Amino acid sequence: MDKVLAWGRRMAAALAVVGAGAAAAPLHAAEIVVGQVAPLSGVLASTGAQMVLGGKIYFDWVNAQGGVHGATIRQEVVDDAYKVADTVRLTRGLLERAEVVALYGFAGTANITQLLADGVLEQGGAALVAPYTGGESLRNPFNPWIFHVRAGYVDETEHMVQQLTTLGMNRVAVMYQDDGFGKAGLAGVEAALAKRDLKLVVTAGYERNTDNVDDAVKAIKAVDVHAVIMIAVNKPAAAFIQRYREQGGGAQLYNISVVDPTELVKLAGLKNAHGLGISQVVPYPYRPQLPVVREYHALLRKYAPKAEVNYTSFEQFLGAKVLVEALRRAGPAPSRAKVVKALESLQSYDLGGITLGYSPTNRIGSRFVEVTVIGSNGRLMK
Repeated sequence: MDKVLAWGRRMAAALAVVGAGAAAAPLHAAEIVVGQVAPLSGVLASTGAQMVLGGKIYFDWVNAQGGVHGATIRQEVVDDAYKVADTVRLTRGLLERAEVVALYGFAGTANITQLLADGVLEQGGAALVAPYTGGESLRNPFNPWIFHVRAGYVDETEHMVQQLTTLGMNRVAVMYQDDGFGKAGLAGVEAALAKRDLKLVVTAGYERNTDNVDDAVKAIKAVDVHAVIMIAVNKPAAAFIQRYREQGGGAQLYNISVVDPTELVKLAGLKNAHGLGISQVVPYPYRPQLPVVREYHALLRKYAPKAEVNYTSFEQFLGAKVLVEALRRAGPAPSRAKVVKALESLQSYDLGGITLGYSPTNRIGSRFVEVTVIGSNGRLMK
């Protein structure tokens, strides 16, 4: 993980240098530039490195096969450290450059919501493919610029609540990040419980870009609950798991999909993380049963032999496949508008055992959700 993270930071730095001079330089006819703003530092740094890696291994393979209509794909990555203002600033910078034909794999509900609020995507006219968020504000009301590969947080929380209540666990708490991301997940849990005539027992927030969760631990530990659903990213989730368990908290713990189980085990300790349920929005990537999972394994071995299989990199691998197919359909001189139209034409596209679909009126490619559990060996089990 540390090697992947370090690699991500080096790539961001190198590409930033390249990008600085590219605005004034003429575009080489045989290059397609895809812009990615990712959190390569800060609380989401390990996730950001996996996001970049998942796209890179597929783009590298496509380029090795001759590219798209003879043009190579350049994945230009800049680091926003998961900070909203930096996401907006860096995205504006990418979209000011005509050679950037599409955006790919951003992170953060609040970050991308701000792009919409400020009109950045609309003004730039570029598609954003496979953002690493399930926030409802990015899906409803409909907006034409974001093409989702993953199910939404509403889908994830409904699935978790369905599982909990089926098992007779109806006293539920939520620990959430106090921003657009956390509130989107919180609203999803509340809606799922309301469908079953239930209410949350307690909610407890924590401040974004910190792992200061002591107040949340205290608030939830003080009440009797069967389960705690966390709407949290790696470091604060791990801090809550560790402190809650070490203080004797015995409720079943769940987290929404945007965490790395390897990182959670490393930070919280296996004893504490064992048994954690994590909702997932793409199929299980550890067992190469589907053709696309076998392809992902093969390209990971070829282009990143020291990296491990990971849900995040697999999700972004799928997003890269979607984007490359759109670039193919956009023709030998892709423009931002042509890429949007091409994405809309992927109405039932088979990625290799996983089918996604978009249309002029639909931007949600999949609603797949399942729950995995961290096993006694620290690995995820279905």
